[in-house]
Amino acid sequence: MTDIIKNRYEFMALFDCENGNPNGDPDAGNTPRIDPQDMHGLVSDVAIKRRIRNYVQMAGGNKSPHAIFIEHATNLNRPIVCAHEATPGGLALDKKAGKEKVNQARAWMCANFYDVRAFGAVMSTGPNAGQVRGPIQMSFARSVDPVLPLDISITRMAVAEDVKGAKSSADYVKWENEQPEDKLRTMGRKALIPYGLYVAKGFISAHLAEDTKFSEADLLLFWEALLKMYDHDRSASKGVMSVQEPVFVFKHVGTDNNDEQRRQQAKLGCAPAHKLFDLVSIKKKDGVEAPRKIQDYEIFFKTSGLPKGVDAGLIVTGDDGRPNILWDVNNANAPSIKIT
Repeated sequence: MTDIIKNRYEFMALFDCENGNPNGDPDAGNTPRIDPQDMHGLVSDVAIKRRIRNYVQMAGGNKSPHAIFIEHATNLNRPIVCAHEATPGGLALDKKAGKEKVNQARAWMCANFYDVRAFGAVMSTGPNAGQVRGPIQMSFARSVDPVLPLDISITRMAVAEDVKGAKSSADYVKWENEQPEDKLRTMGRKALIPYGLYVAKGFISAHLAEDTKFSEADLLLFWEALLKMYDHDRSASKGVMSVQEPVFVFKHVGTDNNDEQRRQQAKLGCAPAHKLFDLVSIKKKDGVEAPRKIQDYEIFFKTSGLPKGVDAGLIVTGDDGRPNILWDVNNANAPSIKIT
């Protein structure tokens, strides 16, 4: 039987962007997303989940049970059709699928696609495979301090002209030779921020994990993808983006002496998420006016205020490249964090 997770979790991940665009806003000419009231930077939850999907797809070879449903440049109805074909009764084109058939297709999708098990999906388009609420949900990430969006001019030392009347490469060569050199250059623009440190907050429901069969192995892969999501997502537009270890994680374990009651508490949780997130605070070091690196900040972890029934941990990359969760926080080797 699949070892489905039995505990509720919250987590907080810090990542930064240096001289890049962490998440362009298509409604604003793809400039970095910001809160217009206070100029703090924003990164959407779907942008973060896209990087996690990309890592899982690469690490798992895009094969079951770690295939990715929301894959770049694909038709989402294709895997839904596959779900109907692979379950009893096959694909019926002449009538709408009944509830039992939809549930069978839905279960097949959960079993084969990691992102459906983790994040959920709407699969009622085309052949109906229902809807899934995933156990992992994330909020928009927000920068610790205001960011400064810059719009920088760049020069491209070539053009992409559609030469009228050209019928061969020789015609293009002739056209190039006839142009002044400065006409064979164009100007462009690049949007970026000099630096921003972002905080992403997430929530993992053991109750919803029961429905999608999200397992302990799936959770370990998620931590791995979260730590490494930017290491394989490099581009000139993104600058230098890095997840700054450790990731803070809170695991609800319960307090009751009765085993059954304690298991129920671990599933439902023992403290509100916002109170757990408040245990981590980040501020600029004295004398730093414009932060340009993670070392310009002080990070405090108030473990003395940890509620009963909740364990706190720090997730780092181990020597084997896999995620390592340090539950003994007070004795953890985390020089960048002040434990109080």
